Amino acid sequence: MTLPASADFLLVDGSFTVPLEIPQQAVIKGDSLSLSISAASIIAKVTRDRLMVEFDTLFPGYGFAGHKGYPSASHRAAIASLGPCLIHRKSFRGVKEFMNE
Repeated sequence: MTLPASADFLLVDGSFTVPLEIPQQAVIKGDSLSLSISAASIIAKVTRDRLMVEFDTLFPGYGFAGHKGYPSASHRAAIASLGPCLIHRKSFRGVKEFMNE
């Protein structure tokens, strides 16, 4: 998705900025200090949860619709049983141990 206008300034939740040529400021605990960051965080979470429900149909057996990809016991068990799928972050603990590469 592309925004209809470019951003003049970025507020980034966390301690690191992003590699873009736009003026920006990292704000530690930004979601509790900035209404803009807080609203963006909510939108991102809702969007991610919807994607996880879609991924549940694409990658059956992992239970993404239920745990939304958080490292629950059922999620860990599915990775151990089925191995990681295409959307798993291969460098994450709990996934990389089950890589067959």
